[in-house]
Amino acid sequence: MTLTFSEFISGFFSNPALAITALLTIGVILVNGWTDAPNAIATCVATRALRPKTAVIMAALGNFLGVFVMTQINSTVAQTIYKMVDFGGDAHEAMIALCAALFAIVTWATAAWIFAIPTSESHALIAGLSGAAIALHNSFAGINPQEWLKVIYGIGLSTVMGFGLGWLTAKVGQVICRNMDRRKTNRFFRLAEATGGAASAFMHGAQDGQKFMSIFLLGMFLVKGQGNVTTFEIPTWLMILCSVVMGLGTSMGGYKIIKSVGMDMVKLDLFQGFSADFASVACMLVASLTGMPVSTTHTKTTAVMGVGAAKRFSSVNWGVVKEMVLAWVLTFPGCGLIGYLMAKLFMLIF
Repeated sequence: MTLTFSEFISGFFSNPALAITALLTIGVILVNGWTDAPNAIATCVATRALRPKTAVIMAALGNFLGVFVMTQINSTVAQTIYKMVDFGGDAHEAMIALCAALFAIVTWATAAWIFAIPTSESHALIAGLSGAAIALHNSFAGINPQEWLKVIYGIGLSTVMGFGLGWLTAKVGQVICRNMDRRKTNRFFRLAEATGGAASAFMHGAQDGQKFMSIFLLGMFLVKGQGNVTTFEIPTWLMILCSVVMGLGTSMGGYKIIKSVGMDMVKLDLFQGFSADFASVACMLVASLTGMPVSTTHTKTTAVMGVGAAKRFSSVNWGVVKEMVLAWVLTFPGCGLIGYLMAKLFMLIF
């Protein structure tokens, strides 16, 4: 099942519930671009391989291509998020609970942006949806444990593989380039870093784009009273909308996150930035092909940590790392609780 653009436009202006649900979902995608998509281009901006405006345009294009191409190859990430929680039953109450979850995600992400902490929108999405589903069913019956396990596997993969591959790639780069002319290697790595940033943006779209578009379609189906849809196709117009909104969000407020990831945590050289990009892209590609929803923030930041540790352990600002890890740890219970409470409140009011 799918949703045509004409159906969406006609429903948007004639159905207030559909309009509110769509705007909330677009708001979450905007915040994702605001607080999460900048991670993809953080290293190429921090190392001055690309100017910020150029990097933002590249990120928007990369997000669209990632969504479009990966959806054709493997859309299991979208299916995993869609099936992770149960919003079946009363479609009206389910729609209200979903709106509450989206409100919780925006609230959590905005608070993290204020403090310049690159929190994971993927984790916030999963936590907010889970809290709202628990509130909807008044039990954990709204959670699909098999799909949730993929989330846990993804966290483990992004942490171990991101850090380990970042460390290994940086070490190999140090050995290969040890006796080379620095000016020649910089020319190569400047181009490689820009390419790595584009690949990171592509994989961000492949991962996060699918997640948020699946929730967009879930909301639209619920508004139409179709809460039991189990299979769907992602339309091209939604891919374009998602990438444009993400790009707009990145251009609005992404530099604070770019500074935290690409500058404050580790001072990166060009080859280190490329190493971090290579590690995170490889990790996200494996996750996307196997249907595991991983956090692009989690993957990129652990790769940067690994790259910094390869130079020397003390080159990593572990104070910044501590703040990030604390935000990751608190996201599941914190955003989940907000989603639960907002769902209960919204269902009481509406």
